[in-house]
Amino acid sequence: MSLRWKIAALLASGCALVAVTIVPLIHHARMEQLSSSARAGAVAQLVRVRQLYELTGRVDPADNGAALDSPRLPAALRASALSGRRNTYLDLDERRPVVWAARPVGSHVLSVREPLDAERDEVAALDRELVASGAVVVGLAALGGVGLASRLSRDLRTAAATARRISRGELDARIAMPSSPRATGGEVAELASAVNTMAASLQQRIEAEQRFTADVAHELRTPLTGLHTAAGLLPDGRPAELVRDRVAALCRLTEDLLEVARLDAKAERPDLDVHPLGLLTDGILRRAGFAAGATRPRAEDTHDGADDGPGDNAPGELVRTDARRLERVLVNLLANARRHGGDPVEVTVTGTSLTVRDHGPGFPEHVLRDGPQRFVTGAAERGQGTGLGLTIALGQARVIGAQIVLRNADDGGAMATVVLPGAHDERL
Repeated sequence: MSLRWKIAALLASGCALVAVTIVPLIHHARMEQLSSSARAGAVAQLVRVRQLYELTGRVDPADNGAALDSPRLPAALRASALSGRRNTYLDLDERRPVVWAARPVGSHVLSVREPLDAERDEVAALDRELVASGAVVVGLAALGGVGLASRLSRDLRTAAATARRISRGELDARIAMPSSPRATGGEVAELASAVNTMAASLQQRIEAEQRFTADVAHELRTPLTGLHTAAGLLPDGRPAELVRDRVAALCRLTEDLLEVARLDAKAERPDLDVHPLGLLTDGILRRAGFAAGATRPRAEDTHDGADDGPGDNAPGELVRTDARRLERVLVNLLANARRHGGDPVEVTVTGTSLTVRDHGPGFPEHVLRDGPQRFVTGAAERGQGTGLGLTIALGQARVIGAQIVLRNADDGGAMATVVLPGAHDERL
């Protein structure tokens, strides 16, 4: 049950409990009032009948049911009268409720009897009104609870949606604050303020980290360029080869850091065009030097009415993408598979998507759950590295409107599937 209906049910239950408590109290109070009034009226009638009896020496039965030694007189009231006391008796258990009044007259008992049909009908009408009023109050309370809870639920859902946007990387997302402090509850406003403060703090820290990464990479670029030039002047030999290798690794790392910084700043702009995915993948694999070691079964060769013919020469589906950035994505995925996975590495083109699969230990659970993290390579068995390859691949994929899905194959190995927009997809 949602919060809205829980609050509505709680308010309705509270009002119902109050109604169940109050209705019997009102009923009892009214009955007491009518009983007192009926007893007083019966006593007054008894006094009047006694005076007439003393004057005339007879009792008229038509006069409020007056009688001497009435056989219908309740035994308790008869006994009280014979003991010399004037008393009343209220009988509400009969189908027709009545009130009796009696007193001794010599050796006889004089009594009057008044029906309480009107009073009974009045109490029944009052009970019906109380029940109807209670039902209306409970219904109004439920509607009011739904309205109040809807507003509260809407504010909480807005806060949750904003938090999800922040978790997706929209660091400038904020919860709109009411112009007036009375426009919403204090707790909700406090929650909104806390989320906004958290988002602002998080944005500042991440932007500071991004600026630091970009500044460090930029500052390293100049000395590394000189170091690379100096390493090229070293005489040939094993020491010089090691120096050149490490300098090249540092240069690649610096370029990767600069690329990550540009992706973080959302400064990259794609150059989109329509390409046949199969042929485009062929060219990327040849240029990257992976064509000889990768098998590429083509799922699109089996589509209905395929005129392209079987085999690796099929051009594949048309996709709208940036060929240079797609090459960057695919090369990074292949390098990651070679470095951290196991041979053979396979590239499969299916429709408007391509999949890179290795036969190694697969992706760690935290990578599948949270996505790749820069400078974190996952499990030790997947080797060492900077963790920037997958980060750059995902960033470039977002730039060209593609999506990368990471999963582990049922029979072992990691699989990274790049889903590209079709030729007529205008998502960008």
